[in-house]
Amino acid sequence: MNVALWIIAGLLAVAFFLAGLMKVAQPKEKLAASGMAWVDDFPAGGVKAIGVVEVLGAIGLILPGALDIAPVLVPLAATGLAVTMLGAAVVHGRRKESQSIGANVILLALAAVVAWGRFGPYAF
Repeated sequence: MNVALWIIAGLLAVAFFLAGLMKVAQPKEKLAASGMAWVDDFPAGGVKAIGVVEVLGAIGLILPGALDIAPVLVPLAATGLAVTMLGAAVVHGRRKESQSIGANVILLALAAVVAWGRFGPYAF
């Protein structure tokens, strides 16, 4: 199970790092034009903040466990990303964007598995 948690955490880290980096690096208008219409509901600083949270969460999924420095940060990062996906699902639900909700639920479930595993039976 330890290997499975590492694989899930790695996949989540890549997904959140790339998504967060995109939100941090691109202007809000370009994100909206690329299909992220939800950014119109948030100020530009809010979109950047979400991106920073995703990047930091991605880093928190891997580095603390890999370096064995404060490994309790791994399940905390996973919990934070799960909460972020819960918020994203709410936003997409209000906007009637059902396809996006599915992706949010999958990412939330994977993050919850990592949090459960690293808080519980497979802690570092």
